[in-house]
Amino acid sequence: MTAIAAKPRASRLARLRNSDLWWSFKRHPSAVIAAIVLAVLVLSALFAPFIVPQNPYDLAALELLNAEIPPIWHPDGQWPFLLGTDLQGRDMLSAILYGSRASLIIGAASVAVSLTVGATLGLVAGYYGKWADGLLMRVGDVLLSMPTMLIAILVSAIARSLLPPGLREAGASAVIVLAISLSGWVQYARTVRALTMVERDKEYVQAARLIRVPARRIMLRHILPNTTTPLLVTATLNFGLGILIEATLSFLGVGMPLEQPSLGTLIRIGNQYLFSGLWWIVLFPALQLCLLVVSINVLGDWLRDALNPKLR
Repeated sequence: MTAIAAKPRASRLARLRNSDLWWSFKRHPSAVIAAIVLAVLVLSALFAPFIVPQNPYDLAALELLNAEIPPIWHPDGQWPFLLGTDLQGRDMLSAILYGSRASLIIGAASVAVSLTVGATLGLVAGYYGKWADGLLMRVGDVLLSMPTMLIAILVSAIARSLLPPGLREAGASAVIVLAISLSGWVQYARTVRALTMVERDKEYVQAARLIRVPARRIMLRHILPNTTTPLLVTATLNFGLGILIEATLSFLGVGMPLEQPSLGTLIRIGNQYLFSGLWWIVLFPALQLCLLVVSINVLGDWLRDALNPKLR
């Protein structure tokens, strides 16, 4: 059984190595560099508890005597604070890796929710048409008429005010995911709707209808797989956008709390002391955020070009 099970996996790996996508990736130096940078950032964030010397979310572990220590290469730097500390004695490297993990989780969760909701509504609107199509698309038009950041700020502020005080900090990440996804699903829905309207009139869909295949099965098993390419590209690019929106919300004070800082929260804290000589508090989180978003966007641009049949 082991040998039989290992053979399909080997064949899939061989197909991947011989695919056009892998060939394009190997010959795209910026995509390779971006993938390596992103892998290092993601792995360091996921395994942060085993790498960093401190849990920045544990207030009992913070020492005010270690506050405002500069980076290790500075004459006043101290081990093990490689990137220095903030005003609470929080190790900056620890805070950056934990904050990156929070930003990555929120960005991925917002993409997953937006993709699921948008693809489902797009399938329904494109397959059935008529009043369902008109209603869903008019709702999407209303959401698209308002800036995404404004919707996210309003939803985040309203949801926080409705939550009990004891749940506001614990549910901060869920509120941010909801705020980002509320307007993020529209782009996926419009993409899937347009492709579904094309696919529903093709012969294989008509044949499935003739043999009385349920509509749900037709949409999920036949039409949806033909929309994966544009959805994958959109999801990759929106992943970086979700991280930026979360960082902006946290920078404005309606995102992650100070006790559980994300990259945006760290930048907001450091920005208050930028001109007092504590430059490392804002510089290193900003660099981390920049590396994350740029590497994701470079991979998204490469994926868009690699999956575009007109460029082959």
